[in-house]
Amino acid sequence: MKLTTHMVRVIFLFCLHLLIMYPVRPDIMQKSKPVKKIKVFLLAGQSNMEGRANANKLLPLDLERLSKVKERVQLAFNNEPICPLKAVKPSAEIAEIYKCELIFGPELFFGIALSEAWPEEKILLIKLSEGSTSLHGSWHPEWSEDKAALVGEENGPKLYRALIDYIDQTLSEYKIDEYEICAMLWVQGETDAGNKIAAAAYGQNLQQFINHIRKDLEIDTLPFLLFQVGHGKVVEGMMKAAQLIPYVTLISQSLEPTSADFYPKMENGHYNHEGMKKLGQRFMETFLNSISDAR
Repeated sequence: MKLTTHMVRVIFLFCLHLLIMYPVRPDIMQKSKPVKKIKVFLLAGQSNMEGRANANKLLPLDLERLSKVKERVQLAFNNEPICPLKAVKPSAEIAEIYKCELIFGPELFFGIALSEAWPEEKILLIKLSEGSTSLHGSWHPEWSEDKAALVGEENGPKLYRALIDYIDQTLSEYKIDEYEICAMLWVQGETDAGNKIAAAAYGQNLQQFINHIRKDLEIDTLPFLLFQVGHGKVVEGMMKAAQLIPYVTLISQSLEPTSADFYPKMENGHYNHEGMKKLGQRFMETFLNSISDAR
């Protein structure tokens, strides 16, 4: 049968009508790739988490590594706006004491090394830190004036609540299906080690801290990476927490310069640029090993 011009026009209009009424869905024609989630890491503690390492002593190779990954690694630090990973400007007091314009903590080389190991991933580091603060007082998840007074922090900040609020505030910039919280890194204990009561209670306080973090973030198996600082009962408490609580790992430290667990320090006990670089790298290795073991 030969189609007339009128018939062709009718068929065309009918097909157009079908396309309008029943448009082709791209998700049926082609499966969409799952969106990669931003990998979020939480960092908290006192001065050695904040970092006193002089960024001006970084080598050209270190700076080159940073420049290659910094756009894929974002940093939210102490209520500052989110920015590409970088060394940060210290307070005027710290700048004067340490004679440096820029400082960094373990986040710098943790971020560099992890992004090199995960070249397809985007990473967000959320860090809150304050020097000379204790887990018995400022960081305690069940803060009380009586406990804080025992370490002279009854008028100090309530850092546990501040940490949870900061995490919530930072992640509110994203949809809940755009990110996943992967682990928490903890460098704290020196202040508690200097107080007999706080040192004796450190293990119990640390277990409470970990359990509260997991409950508040609703992640029962959140990996928790501890760095061994302090001494005596504080270190014993860290070891006990790592033994008793699943997915908690303690990174050992040695005072022997020939040990693989030795981290170079300055005279005042803070890690220098070499020690901090090594600590960031060790955190990355420990995290990747922990998730490998979990599988």
